[in-house]
Amino acid sequence: MATEDVQDPRIAKIASSIRVIPDFPKPGIMFQDITTLLLDTEAFKDTIALFVDRYKDKGISVVAGVEARGFIFGPPIALAIGAKFVPMRKPKKLPGKVISEEYSLEYGTDTMEMHVGAVEPGERAIIIDDLIATGGTLAAAIRLLERVGVKIVECACVIELPELKGKEKLGETPLFVLVSSAA
Repeated sequence: MATEDVQDPRIAKIASSIRVIPDFPKPGIMFQDITTLLLDTEAFKDTIALFVDRYKDKGISVVAGVEARGFIFGPPIALAIGAKFVPMRKPKKLPGKVISEEYSLEYGTDTMEMHVGAVEPGERAIIIDDLIATGGTLAAAIRLLERVGVKIVECACVIELPELKGKEKLGETPLFVLVSSAA
């Protein structure tokens, strides 16, 4: 369900276009496969349109996309609202000077990086990814952008797995999702 009071009729089409694959990548996981959403041109277009409608008049200057699926949704949203796209990448994927943020995973740690100078203090940003589960990756993206003085307006995801309570890790940063799903 969208996190709005009145559900847009396009949400059902988007939700039905997401394939759920049981026991992938390991037993007990219900993998939310967005590749089927991308194959459905109407559902993909509606997904982008819903985000664009939400953010077009909010003074957003940065759309930060989390690797890798945030790179699918972020650029078309950024172009449509007149913002720049900033990739948030795994270590050693960006050339040049980077700023890094380490974060915890259930099985260890990982690091997220962005180019030094990609954003300026005072810019307004949204952070986009395909899915929020435990919230660790989005929380790291928030910390990384806030460290350089960016105001995070909202995190936006196509899918939320609410039972994993990822929203709790985002602190005061609002979360907008199109589809809530069972893990």
